[in-house]
Amino acid sequence: MIALLIPGVYAPQDDTALLAEALREEAVPCGARVLDVGTGSGALALAAARRGAEVTAVDVSRRAVWTARLNALLFRLPVRIRRGDLFAPARGRSYDMILANPPYVPAPHGGRGPRGRSRAWDAGHDGRLLLDRICREAPALLAPRGVVLIVQSALSDPGRTLELLRGADLKATVVRRRWIALGPVLRSREEWLRRRGLLAPHERTEELVVIRAERTR
Repeated sequence: MIALLIPGVYAPQDDTALLAEALREEAVPCGARVLDVGTGSGALALAAARRGAEVTAVDVSRRAVWTARLNALLFRLPVRIRRGDLFAPARGRSYDMILANPPYVPAPHGGRGPRGRSRAWDAGHDGRLLLDRICREAPALLAPRGVVLIVQSALSDPGRTLELLRGADLKATVVRRRWIALGPVLRSREEWLRRRGLLAPHERTEELVVIRAERTR
């Protein structure tokens, strides 16, 4: 999937693989404009570029930008990679597809912004620090018949994602689900998640979902 990973950059995991599966099911014509926001290592951007898409990838982390650039260079794939806050470097164009694997883990210290490596997963008290922005801002960048693919945890309210995307006149559905064992981050805050009712008393798995939203006109 990738060739290298600079320390401190989010490594492709189950959520990346699940979104890559959903991407493989999409018809991506050669030359289609694809935007990968929060690209991290660049794994999804590279997957789209291998399909012949014209890919722009964005990340706020300098290390992630350099990791994605080096991976694109090593695989000789023409990916345009920009550093910036979410959609800021991508405005002024429309896209046939937008891919998003944003931070989505609820954090007990959600009153302040995440720092360091935790920026790759912590997303505020409800896990929606970036999800809400993506749902509100992505539709304006979609070309006619354009598609948004978002992966998130069931802990961060997929129903809210569907509601916001449908409110923007997109046809939105869950197209992929996968249950995985709780990782180190969630295990470290299990007690807090259970107190909030996000995890059942004996639950040891997390559900990941991919949401697909299409502009129908």
